[in-house]
Amino acid sequence: QVQLVQSGGGLIQTGGSLRLSCASSGRTFSSGAMGWFRQAPGKEREFVARIRGNRDYTYYADSVKGRFTISRDNAKNTVYLQMNTTKPEDTAIYYCAARVVSCATFGCLLPGDYDYWGQGTQVTVSS
Repeated sequence: QVQLVQSGGGLIQTGGSLRLSCASSGRTFSSGAMGWFRQAPGKEREFVARIRGNRDYTYYADSVKGRFTISRDNAKNTVYLQMNTTKPEDTAIYYCAARVVSCATFGCLLPGDYDYWGQGTQVTVSS
């Protein structure tokens, strides 16, 4: 049984930093892709960042580029999202996602591209 278990999250002030973690069990995704999405109240789930393939190619939404960093530790089957210089508009429930096979260069930006999901974790950035 595949599980993605998230940790991290919480309340931070504008400009602060936070790191989210997502540990997978049941299978590895080192040759596939893992991503982070977020969903604010009343809005659709949106892409934040993803990492793909054996060489860990990364891709970011414009709204977080230069502030957030996605990375993974294959030995721990864990993917991270380091959030820096946070803004109130970053407030949302954050979800990690995993895909068995890798993606095209600019692919895997939609929720439907992923096979498994974490439970979600709330991030609130206060102004």
